[in-house]
Amino acid sequence: MRFLPQIFERNRAWAERQRAQDPEFFERLCAIQHPSYLWIGCADSRVPANEIVGMAPGELFVHRNVANVVCREDQNALSVLQYSIDTLHISHIIVCGHYRCGGVQAALGPPLTQPLEGWIAHIRRVREEHAAELAAIPDDEARWHRLCELNVIAQVRILAETPTVVNAWKRGQTLDIHGWIYDLHDGLLRDLNVSLNGVPK
Repeated sequence: MRFLPQIFERNRAWAERQRAQDPEFFERLCAIQHPSYLWIGCADSRVPANEIVGMAPGELFVHRNVANVVCREDQNALSVLQYSIDTLHISHIIVCGHYRCGGVQAALGPPLTQPLEGWIAHIRRVREEHAAELAAIPDDEARWHRLCELNVIAQVRILAETPTVVNAWKRGQTLDIHGWIYDLHDGLLRDLNVSLNGVPK
């Protein structure tokens, strides 16, 4: 390999370990995927979706971007959402943010250059909607952490209003949306208790 040979070597070693532990692993992986979960998470390299929930390849359908944003104009995210619900028939969507998120921290700071500023603007709106609550938190890190949580909660609500989700609920498809946050300090997930399932209150 001319470029990044160490990564190809790690790939070979990984594939060999998989075959040694489970000779039929790749054969099963080639079958049609049937995940029950869609994970919408941050692109942060410290938050590998499958690993932190202990799931194997094929068990979790994943979409990641800066600060786990669900943007109504993002055709990529909306396509992932549509495919996972209409074709894969997943039954749970997990929006998972994490504390110490750089994208969320950027929303607390000065304007950035494009295109990143256009993306962070979605989080800035969340910050503005909760300005009073955030201003009442005297500690900078605690304020940052709270905005990480508020951002997850906002994305759960946005998801619940997307046509794909609304239509799934209308036709009676089982589909729950959850908002979680991951703590880099201890490796644990925390449920923010904002789950929605389309059942009228």
